[in-house]
Parts: sequence; structure tokens; C-alpha cells
Amino acid sequence: MHPKFRAVKSLTVLATAGLALTLGLAGCSTAEAPAASGPALPEVKADPAVAALLPERFKNAGVIKVASDIPYPPMEMFDENQQLTGLDYDLAQALGAKLGVKLELQTQAFDSIIPSLQSGKNDIIISGMNDTVERQQTLDFVDYFHAGFSILVPEGNPGNITTVLDLCDKPVAVQKSTIQAKILRGYDQKCIDSGSKPIQISELPIETDVQTAVRSGKAIADVVDSAVAAYAAQTAGGGKIFDIINDPANPAGYEPVHTGIGVLKKDSDLSEALLAALKAIIADGSYETILAKYELTDYAVKEAGINLEADKK
Repeated sequence: MHPKFRAVKSLTVLATAGLALTLGLAGCSTAEAPAASGPALPEVKADPAVAALLPERFKNAGVIKVASDIPYPPMEMFDENQQLTGLDYDLAQALGAKLGVKLELQTQAFDSIIPSLQSGKNDIIISGMNDTVERQQTLDFVDYFHAGFSILVPEGNPGNITTVLDLCDKPVAVQKSTIQAKILRGYDQKCIDSGSKPIQISELPIETDVQTAVRSGKAIADVVDSAVAAYAAQTAGGGKIFDIINDPANPAGYEPVHTGIGVLKKDSDLSEALLAALKAIIADGSYETILAKYELTDYAVKEAGINLEADKK
């Protein structure tokens, strides 16, 4: 893991909570990205062989509509000029360049993100969504990222949290419809065996709500994707708002899982085209450059694929 991600200091989009922007969801707060410290993104060249794989209906439309829960730094966020940026945004632009169409991010609440595909409102999901066997019943995932989950606490760690079992019988907040709640409930028996009670889990609409709960003392911790926690740890309030708990037994975070582009199973031809585009940006180095821009190189997939979590039961 990158040394900066091992640092204790941390956190989040709430550093700019006073900034507001309506992007199709009234009252949704935004996150402002600091100037990127990584390398400038290269121009991604079109790939005729990859573009040829794109289903005709998308070639004719010239656009693929992407459902994305914005903001969710560093995956999706806004820069100081209120322009959309983030790992997922840059990845979408690179994939679109290979495919010869525009990948257009549309703001969509996470708990309705899959239904937005089923209704035809959007075509795919690029929103830091974890590939799980449960979600694979509905979606195929073109996996592009691999990371675990981290525990985010107020600066100074007033609750003296050192491992996930220290959360037993304590109020913890997570974002609604993510898999963190399921993971935490998986520790119920271990909490009971230790003589405590299960973790008290609150599921809140968006990640900014979760972080607000931690800041206000309503929750002792936020359990969130390691990349999100790491970014927050470096940026929020100049790194003076939150700490990340570093568990030596889980240096890459808890329960590492792949993150992927979600595509309805009926659109398997689109999944194959996206996979070819992903392989193309890995081969030309632009994938690595995008990860490096956000200091997320350690979370690169070893090999691009579809439904890489399929063997995990």
C-alpha cells in the first residue's frame, strides 16, 4: 500500500460541505477536489479494433449513459471550478476514447442505481460499485479496481478503536445499499463470542451523511472503501478531521473485493466491448497513469476480467 495511505491523519468531502451544487438531486452536497498531485493524463488514442466491438445501438447514439453516485471522492467529485473529476470520471473518458463514443456520467442515488439501468434511464454503472456474487444475479462487472474497507474515526481516535472488533456494541455508520453493512453484520457472532453485542449499524443515504454522523458524534466510526477513506484522510480539513485505523493484520483493508463497471446481463455484448477497452488502456499505460493521478496505484487489478468475484462464496 502507498505510504500516504498508511498515514493516520485523514478525511473527507466535508471539508467543502459549504459548497452546494444541484446535479439532478436536490440538496446533494458536493466535494471539491484539491489540485491533483499525480501525472497529467495522456491523450488516449482511439482503437478501431475495440470500437468495432461496441454494439451498433451505442455507435448510433454516440453516447453511453453512466449512472454514478456523485460525489464519492476520489472516485467521483468536483474540482475547484465545479468540473467533474475523479478516478471513475477519468476512467470513463479513457474508455470512451477507445470505444469512439462519449461516456456521460449521470448523477444517480446509489440505492436506485441498479433500477436506473433496468428502467433504461442509464446504460451502465461506474460508481465505485463493488462486484459481489449477489449483485452478479442482475449485473455483470467489468472489474477495474481491487481494495478492501477501512475504518474512519474522528481525529485522535477518542473511541480507542484498533480493530473491527472494537466496534462491537458501538454506533457505526455506513452508506445505504453498499455491502459494508453486510460485512459488519458478519462480525455479529465474533462480537457475541467476545462477550459483547453486535455492532450498532446505521445506514445513511450518502457518504457525506455518514461522515457528518461521525463528526457530530452520532457514530463512532465510518466503515468505507479504503480508497475513499485514504483520500479523506489526506484532504478533509487539511488532514485534521479524521484518522484511519491501521490494523496490522489487514494492511490493505478488510475483506478486499473487486470494483467494476456494472452492466445488465442482457447487455453482455456491451460488457465485452468495455472489457476490450479496459484492456486497451491497461496496455497503453493510461490506466496506470489515471490511478497514479489519485495515488491509487496499489489498487490496480492484476488482470482485467468480468465477474472476478464469482468464485467467492
